[in-house]
Amino acid sequence: MTIKRVVEQIFNIIQRILVKTKWKNSAMSALNANELLFEQKSLYKPPLEELQNVLQSILTRNFENVTVNVSQCPNLSASEYGLMDIGLGGCPTLLELGGAPYLLPKVQKDKLYDIKAICRKSMGEGKILAVGAGAGPYPLRNTNCEGIFNLSISAQDEIKNGSYTAKITGLQEDCLLEPIPDTETRCALLLNLYVCRGEPGPVLKINCKKRTGHMNFIECIRKGLYEKYQDKCVGLGGLFLLKNGKAHQHVMRDFSRSPIHTESELNQWLKFFEMPGTLHAVGTLVTHEHDLDLRLQHFHSFSRTKWGGHYHYDTTPDTIEYEAYFNVAERIVRVDKPKTTHKFGRD
Repeated sequence: MTIKRVVEQIFNIIQRILVKTKWKNSAMSALNANELLFEQKSLYKPPLEELQNVLQSILTRNFENVTVNVSQCPNLSASEYGLMDIGLGGCPTLLELGGAPYLLPKVQKDKLYDIKAICRKSMGEGKILAVGAGAGPYPLRNTNCEGIFNLSISAQDEIKNGSYTAKITGLQEDCLLEPIPDTETRCALLLNLYVCRGEPGPVLKINCKKRTGHMNFIECIRKGLYEKYQDKCVGLGGLFLLKNGKAHQHVMRDFSRSPIHTESELNQWLKFFEMPGTLHAVGTLVTHEHDLDLRLQHFHSFSRTKWGGHYHYDTTPDTIEYEAYFNVAERIVRVDKPKTTHKFGRD
């Protein structure tokens, strides 16, 4: 038998093993939503007009050009925005599922969730729009990945999925952005969603250009709201576009074989990129943990090209431009909160 033939046979065996493994992983069932702990608390909901003035003052400290308005939400399903329904109105809710302790220091792969079932249990009957940031469905990609979630659920439970995963691929460790099919509604480990009915209505529209301060766009908003409202817990969610400039973002590598105990070890495991706009970022922010062990801010972005990942901050302060559409949430739903927790891996 020639060396070439031996190599071909070895390659075929490896391929069969990989296919079987991928099939086994893809068939993994999500945890039963009815067996998970659901906790709910109200959030403080200032009028949008009040928030308009607060955010105008906050953001002016960090950006040279700032405009904050209360306006009717544009059609967010238009291609320039890319969401799966037209608006951010109707029972605006923050939903946090799982958490970083299920990923770090060692991954708990059994923490696989059904977004559709959890949203339905949280929101009841009617249509649902769910957008946000989390860990992607690793069985779908046969590797750890970022999840950029953007899906609508009809009143008849039909799914329209505009979600993506971003993963590390190849010897050069490139970023690969891939759409999630309508048939896939799982996520893993952790998730922060803004959930609503997708209805039209008033929203906060924010435009910022030329960053002059040191805080990132979301951090500036969150810390400013905390400064204003103190012990009153305020939460926002929705979409922002990084229209011009670049952002420092990470994509998780495949699950670490060794435990990760510190921020330094975490940053060595993550793969960082400078990603150019336009980026479409979806997620949530909240001013307090609200005795629910919450992640205070979490946004993931997708582009129309190869880019997607976890937003940290922009890297081009002189040319940066943000355009955001947010709504204020009226409650937080906390699902499957870790019993043992820690505070790293949440930036």
